[in-house]
Amino acid sequence: MKPIIEFCANNAGFGTGEAIRKVRELQDCDVYEYGCLTNCGTCFMFPYVLVDGEPVEAENADRLYERILLKIKESASAD
Repeated sequence: MKPIIEFCANNAGFGTGEAIRKVRELQDCDVYEYGCLTNCGTCFMFPYVLVDGEPVEAENADRLYERILLKIKESASAD
């Protein structure tokens, strides 16, 4: 099953969009952008996404990209 990556358009100021662009290039996954994921506290403080419904956050967009890839690998090995 392809991983589902969801991100909040309001989080783009942290460079989340760039991390998502990289994920789209390398991974076979479904990526969805929403106006809000109702996780405003995290969204205000850190770059973050949801990977298969679970929050993944980091201190910057580069680290977020690394954590997204790690979460995708963890999910694939659990299947």
